[in-house]
Amino acid sequence: MLEGDRAVLAVSDLRVTLEGRVVIEDLSLTVEQGEILTVLGPNGAGKTVLLRALLGTVPYEGAIEWREGTRLGYVPQRLPYIRNLPLSVRDFFGLKRRAVQDVEEMLDAVGLDRLLAAKGIGTLSSGQFQRTLIAWALAGDPDVLLFDEPVSGVDASGEETVYGLLGRLHRERNLTMLIVTHDLAVVHRMSSTVLCLNRRPVCQGPPLATLTPENLRRLYGTEVAFYEHDHG
Repeated sequence: MLEGDRAVLAVSDLRVTLEGRVVIEDLSLTVEQGEILTVLGPNGAGKTVLLRALLGTVPYEGAIEWREGTRLGYVPQRLPYIRNLPLSVRDFFGLKRRAVQDVEEMLDAVGLDRLLAAKGIGTLSSGQFQRTLIAWALAGDPDVLLFDEPVSGVDASGEETVYGLLGRLHRERNLTMLIVTHDLAVVHRMSSTVLCLNRRPVCQGPPLATLTPENLRRLYGTEVAFYEHDHG
């Protein structure tokens, strides 16, 4: 159950089974308003499935409770098929109810030129496309943003600007964020809390205290090194 005035999300004893295979089990967590929770784990660990469960798009056992009235925004890992459709950016926003009225405002919010609203979605650079997805998620003024590998397919220089953007949005809007990422440097720099997931939780807590060499070996089964980058 949600406890305290700042709690936004409470998950208790979550278990997700897909096609007869247990993907997530024994997961409990609480997220507070303004928190940045990052989710780490190897491929196939259940990270994306966790986001889908939180969005209510896959069946699950246990309890997921959002604070009443919480508005969610979601940036999926990949939407390659969208880029092949004959849609302008404005048309793309029109796929989301009421979002078409917010196009220019949302493009401003993510540092894109308003003129991009008339451009074909398939003509955008990878960095512009990722920012457009973030703008799309912001339409409707969400309280919580969920990101599945927010820099997937973006080159190194674009990664810096996307993570810098997320940091700015967090500061300006006091957004709560749940981020699936593979970038340990980002976890250390941005996160309030990290969840290490490999079907079940391996470790959970503040990044500096949680991401010890021993815990990373338990999570990935091998030595893991990370390199510091300045993401703004």
